[in-house]
Amino acid sequence: MSNSKTLTFAFMDPPFESERTVTFFRLLDAALEKNANVRVFAYEGAVALSFSKQAPHGNAVHGLNREEESLPLSKDWVAALQQKATDKGLTFEWINCGLCVDERGVNDVIDGCGRGGPPDLWRYASKAFNTLTIGTR
Repeated sequence: MSNSKTLTFAFMDPPFESERTVTFFRLLDAALEKNANVRVFAYEGAVALSFSKQAPHGNAVHGLNREEESLPLSKDWVAALQQKATDKGLTFEWINCGLCVDERGVNDVIDGCGRGGPPDLWRYASKAFNTLTIGTR
């Protein structure tokens, strides 16, 4: 790990349901831009953010095929953030709550995302410079 400060984020919203998801990804990107190491604990619906079987689709209402619609997938955003951290020499850790994963059947995740539980959030938060929890309503 670099000498940078570490920020922990806990997030609970599923992909595609709320503007909070985009804001969450922007916060992670901003933290990396400021050379912070990042740790994410995904809880509840947020465990689906790194689900590897997400697939783009077209939009018949707009008359667009899959390529033209260019739907951003959250798994791709996670991968891009992982790569950005690597390129900057920072750490980017992502742990999904295992109980939440099992409830939703989203066990297949992209490389670099792990499985854990609430003790991981405690461990992340207790070692972080600061922790931000973005809950649902």
